[in-house]
Amino acid sequence: MSKRYTITAALPYTNGPIHIGHLAGVYVPADIYSRYLRLTGNDVAFICGSDEHGVPITIKAKKEGVTPQDIVDKYHAIIKQSFIDFGITFDNYSRTTAKIHHDTAQEFFKTLYDKNEFVEEVTEQLYDEEANQFLADRFVTGTCPKCGNEEAYGDQCESCGSSLNATDLINPKSAITGNVPSLKETKHWFLPLNKHEDFLREWILKGHKKDWKPNVYGQVKSWIDDGLRPRAVTRDLDWGIPVPVEGGEGKVLYVWFDAPIGYISSTKEWAAREGKNWEDYWKDEDTKLVHFIGKDNIVFHCIIFPSMLKAEGSYILPENVPANEFLNLEGQKLSTSKNWAVWLPDYLIDFPNQQDVLRYALTANAPESKDNDFTWKDFQARNNNELVAIFGNFINRVVVLTNKYYDGIIPTPSDYSTIDEETLAAVKAYPAVISSSIERYRFREASQELMNLARLGNKYLADEEPWKTFKTDEARTKTVMFVALQIASALAVLSEPFLPFTSTKLKGILNSNDNGWEDVSTKDILIPASHQIGKGELLFSKIEDSEIQIQLDKLEASKKANEAEKKATEPQKDEITFEDFTKLDLRVGTIIEAEKMPKTKKLLVLKVDTGIDTRTIVSGIAESFSPEDVIGKRVTVLVNLAPRALRGVESQGMILMTEDETGKLVFVNPDTSTALSTGIEGVKNGLQIS
Repeated sequence: MSKRYTITAALPYTNGPIHIGHLAGVYVPADIYSRYLRLTGNDVAFICGSDEHGVPITIKAKKEGVTPQDIVDKYHAIIKQSFIDFGITFDNYSRTTAKIHHDTAQEFFKTLYDKNEFVEEVTEQLYDEEANQFLADRFVTGTCPKCGNEEAYGDQCESCGSSLNATDLINPKSAITGNVPSLKETKHWFLPLNKHEDFLREWILKGHKKDWKPNVYGQVKSWIDDGLRPRAVTRDLDWGIPVPVEGGEGKVLYVWFDAPIGYISSTKEWAAREGKNWEDYWKDEDTKLVHFIGKDNIVFHCIIFPSMLKAEGSYILPENVPANEFLNLEGQKLSTSKNWAVWLPDYLIDFPNQQDVLRYALTANAPESKDNDFTWKDFQARNNNELVAIFGNFINRVVVLTNKYYDGIIPTPSDYSTIDEETLAAVKAYPAVISSSIERYRFREASQELMNLARLGNKYLADEEPWKTFKTDEARTKTVMFVALQIASALAVLSEPFLPFTSTKLKGILNSNDNGWEDVSTKDILIPASHQIGKGELLFSKIEDSEIQIQLDKLEASKKANEAEKKATEPQKDEITFEDFTKLDLRVGTIIEAEKMPKTKKLLVLKVDTGIDTRTIVSGIAESFSPEDVIGKRVTVLVNLAPRALRGVESQGMILMTEDETGKLVFVNPDTSTALSTGIEGVKNGLQIS
């Protein structure tokens, strides 16, 4: 029986093109799922659009000296066209600067406001005096209080995935001017998530959501168990959707309130164009709502957006949120700022008409349960050893032999042997097997089952050897080729969600487009005798080492550029007075104990004898030194730095480090510090060295 589905894919920020991390995490699995649902006869609305109100957009606009609208117009066009060229079959791809979205988001806010679902609070927020503005979210960077990542944003740490407030950051600085921000009072509206905690606990933890992916369920459970707090839904910005109530002047809707409503406004836009009722896809309990996102968006789609929908009162809630983990590139985290990425527009230029190769490589290595690594060598191997050598080889042999022996006309089979019957029965079983994997959001598993069907075809041909029986047993050869063509026809249908361009090409070669997903499991004959097929053409081409080397050279160039930028001499900072300098209390200490902080990559917990006491210092040097390396080391310590808590451990100072001429992290030499101290004390006894 046909069902109705609303499938959403996370709205991409329009501050840059799409890269392979976006594709692997969200858009390829969402497209596989949507294509499959359509093939199985369901009513599908596959919805997405550009998220055009994020702070990264305004930062990029400031850097480039253009308006935010210029930025979003440019990248919206690039992203939308890339999705079309790559074969992502959105039913509607909208944008959050569209009037229909502004109207929908403001109406949603006003509904909750009129129902008293918000609380109004005056709070202290970070403020950049030089820029004369409050610093929302990604306008602030600093050290994550949970993992020590020094490049955390004001809303989230991309290293450990923790959701943050800007005021949580250690040593925050403005992303606009680089200045240390001050605190200033401002009024905002908050969604009291604590009010919805019982509902979320009942719906997710006590309900039927244990079929959610473990990474999703675990993160949500952790948030709920930790106790939910009110979340601001407005910001002091001039780029965004104006707050539509009295007192909202100069404020806009927070992007994470605004963006998910984009799914609704995009559906409205599509429904109006197609003559449908949008409410059927958002307010009918018979509709299944599924969000495809990356793991950094889990909290927003599983806690905040459902709370918004529940507070509004008339919307359905998501049935599932199959978030993927992160995809790394050649062993390193993808980074748009460092150009450590494979950009989709570049791929489409470098590998023309090979969209399915990337789709397959990303699906076969999808980060479904843990972070995975994309390498160009694996990409090449997936293509050459699987798509070319297994799938393409089988189809090529079948088509070439059919044209060679029978001028492309499918022969009439004789009686089936046991192996023929077993092979055809196995083919009929594949739709159910692949369906089971897809419906459990195991797309990697499903793609390998598809490849197993191609393997079945290759094995059948290898075992039956029609090129040999053609001269000795004409009837047997006809039967073998007829059975092989049934396998090819099944591949043409079942490959469509995973390899849509290949599926279209294969259907063209077979001159057949009559079969659906269910036909493969129910029909005895998918392509009849006497049917004329076309001439053979290669479905996939071998990728040479030279093509891969070009991509590796691009990444190496990015790495060198990043290293050069890192080593570039920074401009002189603002002048300070000698009195400012004398406030520093530097002492030579000895590390007497050291251990790795659990569940972190960078942090060591050190016990340091400073001469005046023994204190704990948390230092982000674990990637350069093991605990055994540093015990007994004499180090220079800033002892009068205000204590900070890192992962629950209070750090009571700072070890001074620098880089040598090779870029290696080294301790500041205590002897150098002592010499410096002697010179300073000759002027004024303000720098203390023990």
